[in-house]
Amino acid sequence: MSSSNHPEEDIDELLAADDAAEEIENEAEDIAMDSDAEDDQEEVVLHNDSIAYFDLPQDSLFAIAQHPVHPSLIAVGGSAGQEDDAPGAGWLFDTSPAGSRPVLPASYASDLASAEAPKTTTQLDSLFELQGHTDSINTLCWTYPHGEYLVSSGLDGRMKVWRIDVRSGAADGLQASLVGEAQEVEEINWILPCPSQAHPNTVALGASDGSAWVYTIDASDASNPLQIVQSYFLHTGPCTAGTWTPDGLLLVTVSEDSSLYAWDVWGEAAARNIVNDNGMTAMSLTGEDQRFEVEGGLYSIATDPKGTFVAVGGAGGAVKIVSLPRLSAQPSNQQSRGKVTVSDATSGGQILASLHTQGDSVESLAVTLSSTSPPTVLLAAGSVDGSIVVYDATRRFAVRRHISGAHEEQSVVKLEFIKNTWLLTSCGMDGVVRRWDLRSGGATGTTAAGAADRGLVKEWRGHRGDGEGGGVLGFVQGQTGERIVTAGDDGVALVFEA
Repeated sequence: MSSSNHPEEDIDELLAADDAAEEIENEAEDIAMDSDAEDDQEEVVLHNDSIAYFDLPQDSLFAIAQHPVHPSLIAVGGSAGQEDDAPGAGWLFDTSPAGSRPVLPASYASDLASAEAPKTTTQLDSLFELQGHTDSINTLCWTYPHGEYLVSSGLDGRMKVWRIDVRSGAADGLQASLVGEAQEVEEINWILPCPSQAHPNTVALGASDGSAWVYTIDASDASNPLQIVQSYFLHTGPCTAGTWTPDGLLLVTVSEDSSLYAWDVWGEAAARNIVNDNGMTAMSLTGEDQRFEVEGGLYSIATDPKGTFVAVGGAGGAVKIVSLPRLSAQPSNQQSRGKVTVSDATSGGQILASLHTQGDSVESLAVTLSSTSPPTVLLAAGSVDGSIVVYDATRRFAVRRHISGAHEEQSVVKLEFIKNTWLLTSCGMDGVVRRWDLRSGGATGTTAAGAADRGLVKEWRGHRGDGEGGGVLGFVQGQTGERIVTAGDDGVALVFEA
């Protein structure tokens, strides 16, 4: 046998019979097999109501803008990666390839097999990529009135202007080129187009150093396509939000220092001798006035469609309503549709109301003038506490509705009314877009069962949600609200159909 060939000393190293019979106890628990772990995992159900998606971005989308003439043309911007020094990135895409889904249920279809097939969404392609930003793009806008230029800006302090020539409104008819760029500040917080017909292709921006700038864009002037119209430096904290009055004659801005200024950009207030001593503002309020002070700063702003008042929102749920100077030719005592009564409607600057219904910072404001009879002016405020409060401006800003659980416990990011209607669209960090009909009374419940009583018409899901990393950071809905396009913190833009 082969065992007879082993040396004798090798036999001594073999395991003894008593040792072989010994049982070794293992007090540790058995480690579950992979199959057991999979059985215990909670099933995640993904809900997607979108009809189309754009998923080329690699990281968060912070900004979205819709062409004023061709509403299917959308620009989005954000970060190209998760690193702190990741460059900014932006894209143009066209939503028109997204087909509408049938309104009637599947049982009404002539072809039941196709009707019962799973709903599919359309993948949208990039038409043009916005390049050259060294940090995240956090704000975008198209110029008025024709959307001739697209302006991108962000955390690198650069404002880049792109000429977008949409020959036919279709994807194959688009030509884009860089017009120029400017960098006067370290970071840009917001940028807005001027609505004045007399001053086309003009934009205003607010910066982290508190300054505000106005530019007019003219690509025909090759030596100076971005012309500085005005620059202002009265804010002592970051300029957090701004808005033009509906006629485009005044630029109104707010800051973390709790100041409010209405800038006389075109000299219309000076021509009427209602400019302040500084020669730059038609109206101003600061925290030195204790009636206006908001400890923690101001972060949101909106004007009513008639240019009668401006609403500003800030820390701790504070909302201040201030009368605006009236620079139009309309007499101040003329009765107009939906007019809010102001005793001194020429100079402005009167604090009409100090509201404090919500418990956390007001990050978004929206105003509508309904086309109903009698007309109603509504002000909606969205808060970090997840609530929406609607005030009736024609009744001394009385609370019309308090939706305390509008977006669960996640921050309300943006509010926007469909023009001249009672319909309000909102989005939040819960990843959901919702639409509310504010014509009925005001229930305040927070449960899903009471959503219809609170005016909830419809909601759209598809973004990841759950706060940071999955919320909806912006949306556009055109003039009619028939289609909503979102910008997600999850790096996806979705198209929803109302």
